[in-house]
Amino acid sequence: MRAPATLASADEAIAAIPSGSTIAVSGFVGSGHPELLTLALERRFLQTGTPTDLTLYYCAGQGDRCERGLNHLAHEGLLRRIVGGHWNLAPKLGTLALANKVEAYNLPQGVLSVLTREIAAKRPGLFTKVGLNTFIDPIHGGGRLNARTTEPLVERIQLDGDTWLRYKPIPIHVALIRATYADSRGNLSMECEGIISELLPMAQAAKNHGGIVIAQVESVVDQLPDPKSVRVPGLLVDYIVTSGGLHHDQTFSEAFIEDFVVTSDGSFTLPVMPESDRKRIGTRALQEVRKGDIVNLGIGLPEAVAMVAAETGRLQEFTLTVESGPTGGVPASGLSFGCSHFPEAIIDQPSQFDYYDGGGLDLAVLGAVEVDHEGSVNVTSFADRFAGVGGFVNIAQSARRLIFCCTFEAKGQPKFVQKIQHVCFHGPTALRNGQQVLYITERAVFQLVPGGLRLIEITEGLDLQTDILSKMEFTPSIDLHR
Repeated sequence: MRAPATLASADEAIAAIPSGSTIAVSGFVGSGHPELLTLALERRFLQTGTPTDLTLYYCAGQGDRCERGLNHLAHEGLLRRIVGGHWNLAPKLGTLALANKVEAYNLPQGVLSVLTREIAAKRPGLFTKVGLNTFIDPIHGGGRLNARTTEPLVERIQLDGDTWLRYKPIPIHVALIRATYADSRGNLSMECEGIISELLPMAQAAKNHGGIVIAQVESVVDQLPDPKSVRVPGLLVDYIVTSGGLHHDQTFSEAFIEDFVVTSDGSFTLPVMPESDRKRIGTRALQEVRKGDIVNLGIGLPEAVAMVAAETGRLQEFTLTVESGPTGGVPASGLSFGCSHFPEAIIDQPSQFDYYDGGGLDLAVLGAVEVDHEGSVNVTSFADRFAGVGGFVNIAQSARRLIFCCTFEAKGQPKFVQKIQHVCFHGPTALRNGQQVLYITERAVFQLVPGGLRLIEITEGLDLQTDILSKMEFTPSIDLHR
């Protein structure tokens, strides 16, 4: 009979991590992140100088833009390489990357999520078109973020006469994961967690590569009531660390909200937005949402679509989804992003991206930092930091219809520029794929057409030349049909 998982303190479990290993960490912003474990890993490194030269592998961004989450691991010497989907929530990692202190890659969140399963099965990587003609494409840098980063993790290949990207597998040796309960055999369940994340494939990948799995749980129970509630079987778990609720908040902004783990009859309400550019953009974007649509809303400004829909009684006409796994309900915002209020279902993140990548989304409403003359979009490069693409590339490349929402300018600086810093969405590729794309601002609406952007609406009372064209670095075609 196999031995049960070892009950251990966070410090005892973390001491088992060998130098030079690849650690995979679960979570989405703060939901599902094993804060007790990453805090213990930081503490051990600062006290003992070990482990060293780790490769950090994570799919969704995990942090609070300050100290928590993956910020704990941002120490020179502790990390040798970082492979991540989103960097903005862990700015301390970004500081290491920008200073050329670590090898650093930004690959699409959905790719890394699904790739985890390929790593677990020891298959030759993930073959997909996600990332073609963006900065993740090897002909445009391969997602490498600094001069120190040289090894190609992405390659272009030809299959049946078509161009694909192969994302190479990265052996995982340690999985740091989080659940709500463990039973006496180490089986893990997720009753109070707002998401499921990649727990199972991360655990499978670590075990299949001869590594270890460390699970943070709130408490240990004698037996879980339903074997179908087990998300990770105990045979995959080596160490169980009980938090007792310490460093185990449901998200980085909420200790626990029942809304995130129960369904509703649809009678809940959202606060009414005050009049603002944000509301005007959300109101215009909502006009493009059709009854029965399956929709993804990006973080930030696109969240206004849900708030305006609730205010106008349209929220029940379509289904909102989040890339982390929730379907139905209303996506949470801020440091609870990734969860949903009153979801109808919560599936694991790799499965959600399978659905997205296969064309399941009717509409995605996403943000934009910069837009160029051919309709390509940058969402990752800011003047002072590198945010990372997160799930943007998967979502933007697969949704049938797209809306990019942004303010027309940023602190007086143009957002519609001749050349963007990083291509995260490629306009010409979208046209070839038959996607319908709009760009909605508080001043104007643009449409992606052959040849680039076409201006199709301006806000009443504005002057075309003074308020629009003079504040762009290129001149779009114009067809003011509304």
